[in-house]
Amino acid sequence: MRLHVVSDVHGNAEALARAGEGADAVLVLGDLLDFVDYHDHGGGILGRLFGAETVARFARLRREGRRAETTEYARSLWAGLEDPRAAVEEAVREQYSRLFAALTAPTYAIPGNVDAPALWPEFLTDGVRAVDGEVVEIGGLRFGFVGGALQAEGVPVRSDSAWRPHLRTREDFAADVARVSDADVLCSHIPPAVPELTYDVVARRPELGSDALLGAVREHEPRWALFGHVHQPLSARVRTGRTECVNVGHFKRTGTPYVLRW
Repeated sequence: MRLHVVSDVHGNAEALARAGEGADAVLVLGDLLDFVDYHDHGGGILGRLFGAETVARFARLRREGRRAETTEYARSLWAGLEDPRAAVEEAVREQYSRLFAALTAPTYAIPGNVDAPALWPEFLTDGVRAVDGEVVEIGGLRFGFVGGALQAEGVPVRSDSAWRPHLRTREDFAADVARVSDADVLCSHIPPAVPELTYDVVARRPELGSDALLGAVREHEPRWALFGHVHQPLSARVRTGRTECVNVGHFKRTGTPYVLRW
């Protein structure tokens, strides 16, 4: 059996169309959408709505850690649109129409934090299955799937914002992990809470990993734990007990799926 696993596609529909070549099936571990393109400021949803120069300024403020100025600048941008939520939703649908059409091999998919899973039913086909919170048998192995990312403690998600990332409480996320934790392969968007796996060496900060995922790995020792989310991790793989924990890579930049064979 040969599976190709991708994560953090961020709008790269061209590479996604090739991801299934030679594979029995494809696993997509989230972040299909390209919201802010830090390499091509004219790309992504913000680039489409506001232009490259505006996104370049937004990216600079965020890169320099000027949180208050970044927030205020973003609010001023959204205030300039007549209906910000409708504009974002239109741009999301535009990307999803290309991305889901690129999935030609049998596909099992979960959302990341840069996704709008409520819109997925519009784009799913017979060959593409949304499996968040489910256990699926593939080639004789049981695959457990948990999508989304964790909401930072003390940082509320605004319900009135034009864009809401797919963030979950620790309790909600842990409940899904518990439902799938005895699978042979544990698939998630975010990594287990292991420092080498959560630290991004380019952003120079740790992303939020999951203690619940780490607990499931330690207790049940699946053969593999697969994930993405951290684009430039300190370590792409760490062995925890009998489990090989693997960041499958930043697919937008590499265009190359991680290959799983058994």
